Amino acid sequence: MEARERIIGMRADQRGESRHGGGIARFIEAVKPPLRAVPDAQARLLGELVARRRQIIEMIVAERQREKRVENSRVRKSITRTIKTLEKELPEIDGDIDTMVRGSPAWREKEDLLVSFPGVSNTLARTLLAEVPELGTLSRREIASLAGLAPFTRQSGCWKGKSMIGGGRAALRAALYMAALSAIRCNQPLKTFYQRLLSIGKPKMAALIAVARKIITILNAMIRDRKQWQPA
Repeated sequence: MEARERIIGMRADQRGESRHGGGIARFIEAVKPPLRAVPDAQARLLGELVARRRQIIEMIVAERQREKRVENSRVRKSITRTIKTLEKELPEIDGDIDTMVRGSPAWREKEDLLVSFPGVSNTLARTLLAEVPELGTLSRREIASLAGLAPFTRQSGCWKGKSMIGGGRAALRAALYMAALSAIRCNQPLKTFYQRLLSIGKPKMAALIAVARKIITILNAMIRDRKQWQPA
């Protein structure tokens, strides 16, 4: 209840801000003051909301799969009702996440930077804000490792295996994989990078992982430097 009241209060504050022409946003753009860290309680709440959104989507996907397999009409109707109930929850969750992110000058600036990158949606940007608050403070290698996208080689004595990825934050890695799928269609530099990897014999999955790794390192630099996407 307390969390819900905070969100409602944020929405009221945002309505007031819009009547004043977005003064905070213009102030940040003009002077770029150092941004204070978002309080831990807010960060935890955002993380819980983003995780809940992911859970609802996973439940919808699972129910739709069951719907395809079931033969009993009464069971199918039950599944349909469940899907409709879950689908009604999504706009509520999305609204709460939007209120939190747009109500925080720090999060709002980061989101605006992230979505300037072709292939990064608001949903992905908010997943990044929740899943990797360290974004912008780590090295290329560290941020890739955090996402579980830094290649490593299994080795024992004289034996040396193939390079592979693993570990890191699974939800972040999954989100970056979807971003990579989008980027190879709508982000020309990354599309070219992906096609070049394929042309030298890289498997499609390995090439997509390389694109995802490139995306997180670029986004990390954008947040660090507080600069929007600039194609080379």
